[in-house]
Amino acid sequence: MTGLAPRRAEPVTLLLVLLVVLLAGCARIPTSGPVGKSSEGSAGNLSAPVFLPAAPQAGASPETIIDYFYRAGSGYEDDYAVARQYLTQASSVSWKPDQRALVYREARVVAAEAENVYNYELDVAYTVDADGIATQSPEGTVEKIPVTVTQVDGEWRISALPDGTAIAEETFKVIYGAYPIYFYDPSFTYAVPDVRWFIKNKTVKAMTSALLAGPAPYLRGAVVSAFPSGIQLARESVPVVSGAAQVDLTAKELTETSPEDRLRMQMQLTLTFRSQPDVVNVELRANQDLVRVEDNGSVLPPVLDKSVPPRQIAVSGNELVRYENNRVSPLPDMQPVSSLKPRFPAESQVSQTAAFLNDSRTTLYSINPGQPARALTTRSTLTRPSFSLDEWVWSAGPGAQGRTEVVAFRPTGVAEGANVPSVTLAPAWLAGRTVKDFRISREGVRALVISEQNGKTRVQVTGIIRAGDGTPRELTPPVTLVTDSDPDQGVWVSDTTVAVMKGAAAANVTPELLSLTSGQPQQLAPWPGLASLSAGNGAEEIYAQSAEGVFQRLGNGWSPQIKGPIDLSFPG
Repeated sequence: MTGLAPRRAEPVTLLLVLLVVLLAGCARIPTSGPVGKSSEGSAGNLSAPVFLPAAPQAGASPETIIDYFYRAGSGYEDDYAVARQYLTQASSVSWKPDQRALVYREARVVAAEAENVYNYELDVAYTVDADGIATQSPEGTVEKIPVTVTQVDGEWRISALPDGTAIAEETFKVIYGAYPIYFYDPSFTYAVPDVRWFIKNKTVKAMTSALLAGPAPYLRGAVVSAFPSGIQLARESVPVVSGAAQVDLTAKELTETSPEDRLRMQMQLTLTFRSQPDVVNVELRANQDLVRVEDNGSVLPPVLDKSVPPRQIAVSGNELVRYENNRVSPLPDMQPVSSLKPRFPAESQVSQTAAFLNDSRTTLYSINPGQPARALTTRSTLTRPSFSLDEWVWSAGPGAQGRTEVVAFRPTGVAEGANVPSVTLAPAWLAGRTVKDFRISREGVRALVISEQNGKTRVQVTGIIRAGDGTPRELTPPVTLVTDSDPDQGVWVSDTTVAVMKGAAAANVTPELLSLTSGQPQQLAPWPGLASLSAGNGAEEIYAQSAEGVFQRLGNGWSPQIKGPIDLSFPG
């Protein structure tokens, strides 16, 4: 920790009192009563604890008033009523606490040069914006919040401050939760999670507002929403009445949509509220009037958490093989490739097209049934190939000028000898970085990117923006996942979780599960000599390989499988 000192202990009378309300068997919201401006305590997670912060104490110094005002930001009940007691009347009216939350590791109050002006200095761990989008900050990231105080009836009060709150990291973990809101892939076939962080007792309205505001930056342009641009909530609440979340939208925008779009809106909200036990169904309303949503069978519900087939592709005896049910069999209808020394194969989820590298990882090949393998690109090094659902196969490596490039090819259905459609992307955020792994998500609109620069590794998720015909066009600025290691490979485990590790032939290796819904990695059991990872559907279908053979995750350990095949990979 640099630049900040831990805060000293304060008198017991000024400590926050934490009341953890255990509502086992009755953790449900009242589903009837007056409808109007909601306190938001009526639509959310009732198992969340409630903090009762201390009110201002007589004779408190400016530093104490500022420090305890921000501590009182944990008391969100009644629209931060206790925190507002630390403000002048004018500031109490104008302050908007929900605009931003700075989650800090350490904090202190430091006097500024101007009279009665102080800085609340924070070592910021996360910044959470008004739509619940969390941005991670490395340790040592200091932000100064300017605060002005004045005396009111002989007591110090805050007269000027920015909107938003600051909250200790440990408190944040208790009162905030990670909740996926859902968008669609451009074909409206698959549901794509966009994880946001909200106060646990204020989730339903917060989720709805975030959904209407659109996807997080890393998904912008990669996903679509059924809600038209400009549509808003008609009132500042989303009440839950008899299990129905009543989403009251501006009438003009809602009534101008098609029946199919309204059904997709309802489906999008239903998926988004699936984490809320008190929400059974969703009603669309236009200025409080119920809007009929008809299902004529033309719109199918989106696929949630797209699964992959249970088989894996691998290399055995210098040929491509299929690994399934702990058995190895030849890959159907494929010509021999042993002369190319195949490694690190991948297989399409929707066809028999496969791809692989040579043993020096310098050439990417594709192969279709009945055709010989064809070279797609040769570079100084390439990442393991990965297929998207629309049959593009992806890899990354240095270009001719040495810049980091991501390449995609579409070999499926291309006649022998014909040109294969290809795209080369060079996103600015990868400049100067070496890509270690690049894996497409199961629904095909995101990619896991592991890259390294100056010995420091980043694990990130980017969105894939495509042209109208599906051709990849751009990779969005990514979101970064927290890891305790420096992994060189990773695989998708679910639509919100990836497994990563750094292979080592002569040491114990500890894979990690990284989740978009958690700021903390989950370490799996260590195992000696693990060299590669693969993952099917869920955390129990994680496979690892060492010189001793293939192992499957089993509880808190690894179960030996077969010996022989290497470089296993599920389709995708």
